[in-house]
Parts: sequence; structure tokens; C-alpha cells
Amino acid sequence: MKVRNSLKSLRSRNRNNRLVRRKGRVYVINKVQRRFKARQG
Repeated sequence: MKVRNSLKSLRSRNRNNRLVRRKGRVYVINKVQRRFKARQG
């Protein structure tokens, strides 16, 4: 999992990416291609 400052550019790379907020952190997860995983902060 990558830690990024901005997740907006990462989210647009694949159309299955979802932006999820959990426990005050923002995550990008993808159920189809699991290599797109990142969190912010």
C-alpha cells in the first residue's frame, strides 16, 4: 500500500477505484485490480 499526499490522480487511473474514508484516513481501494491501493495521511 502506498502512502500519498493526493489520491485524486491515483483514483482516476482505473475506473474501478473507490475512495473510502475509514477511521479518519482516506483510502483508494480496487476490488478488481488489487495493485491500486493507497492511503492518505
